[in-house]
Amino acid sequence: MANQLFAPVSPSAIIRRPAGAAQVRGVPAAIARRWVGIGLAVLAAFIVATGPRASTARTAPESFAELADRLLPSVVNVSTTQSLEGQPGLELPVPPGSPFEEFFKEFLERGQPPQMRQSTSLGSGFIIDAGGYIVTNNHVIQDADEVTVVLHDETRLQAEVIGRDSKTDIAVLKVDPPTELFAVRFGDSEKSRVGDWVVAIGNPFGFGGTVTAGIISARGRDIHAGPYDNFLQTDASINRGNSGGPMFNLDGEVIGINTAIFSPSGGSIGIGFAIPTSTAQPVIRQLIEHGQVRRGWLGVRIQTVTEELAESLGLDDARGALVADVIAEGPAEKAGIQRRDVILEFNGKDVDEMRALPRIVADTEVGNTVPVKVWRDGKDMELEVEIGSLEEGEKTLAESGAQGTPGGKDMELQRLGMSLAEIDAKHIETYQLAEGAKGVVVTDVDPAGAASEKGIRPGDVIVEVSQESVSTPREVAEKVEAAAEADRKTVLLLVEGSTGLRFVALRLDDKPDQKPDKE
Repeated sequence: MANQLFAPVSPSAIIRRPAGAAQVRGVPAAIARRWVGIGLAVLAAFIVATGPRASTARTAPESFAELADRLLPSVVNVSTTQSLEGQPGLELPVPPGSPFEEFFKEFLERGQPPQMRQSTSLGSGFIIDAGGYIVTNNHVIQDADEVTVVLHDETRLQAEVIGRDSKTDIAVLKVDPPTELFAVRFGDSEKSRVGDWVVAIGNPFGFGGTVTAGIISARGRDIHAGPYDNFLQTDASINRGNSGGPMFNLDGEVIGINTAIFSPSGGSIGIGFAIPTSTAQPVIRQLIEHGQVRRGWLGVRIQTVTEELAESLGLDDARGALVADVIAEGPAEKAGIQRRDVILEFNGKDVDEMRALPRIVADTEVGNTVPVKVWRDGKDMELEVEIGSLEEGEKTLAESGAQGTPGGKDMELQRLGMSLAEIDAKHIETYQLAEGAKGVVVTDVDPAGAASEKGIRPGDVIVEVSQESVSTPREVAEKVEAAAEADRKTVLLLVEGSTGLRFVALRLDDKPDQKPDKE
């Protein structure tokens, strides 16, 4: 009767006892063999069911020491120096951070002779070629008079800037090493998953080669650093000085360039961001080959497809990029793309959200003719477009005085690092401005410009410049130029934003020309 409690098992799954062993702890041998057989069969079924999934999982090593030993020689410290014209410290009658700080500083500095001082900064980089090519962040070497690379063995080498790209914050340096350097290889960031282990190596706070580990916390982050944001987020400790350093996977491949952190205090709180190699590699290749980046240009202005817009357009869900305007004589107009079209696919790639389209277009080779699927009048439509050059497109816009958003002319004020337009019904709807709003609306902000430094954002309204009301971009430009001609270093604005009215003192960059806004 006892044997009927067990299901039959395959003879091959039974472990047979050595000859002469009749019992296991008092249990008859036949029953014991059947028990063992059933247990092994259950274990085998479990392995079959879970084996493939378990085989794809990647556990953390007991130590990162071997990986660190191998990779540390490929990471460098990047030191820059810059000569600045400054003044000795002055006691200001306002607290630090006050909107009047720059205004009073300029006033008190008048009449005092300028002094030259040396500004130094530190960052990180990594070697991608044994002959001396090094990758870092553009903001690490921007405006530097001299760039020095410090190798892992403390060798110091002067570096030449081969090329840099502000839109992706990537720069390539070249050194002339006495011997071949240890170069890393790139991995495929598209294969990395949230939860994968990563290792970051860099030069935080100038301490030199420092190794930290963590996981990928998120993918595709948009932190409003540039037009092609697609960051990997990690909880590996990243601090000031890590900028430009590599993020490795457990195979020792670079899958990201550590670039930024989110931190109220300035130190690491476990939220760091890296440029994925899928974005970085094409840029690096072009910088080495041409010293600059040639990007594709479509010639449209786009906006997000909200749930309400999707419903009104007859789309089943909110996806794609809605064409708000088409640039005259641009590639899109020549291809037949129209205002109100929703671009769903570009060159065979789905446009799941609006901000994906600029990246896809930029990565498309100039001169190629590619398919575009748009949603128009309740149905799909296939078009073909010949990709233009973004640089040529910007030049065309500047020379033709192209219009910005419908109903208002955008003007780029390079001195302030932002683009402006007259307020019209379109802007009131887009930026949710008050009816009858007075002033000039900000339509775009250069992430590296003076306006961005002071927290000015698209949708803010400039009410006054130098304590005088303004209503057109031209009036703003004239007052800014007047301040520059008077040798003023800053100009005082009255800005109305989401937090209300505030005064902002903006430094004046040495860029006197204004031109219509680019795409």
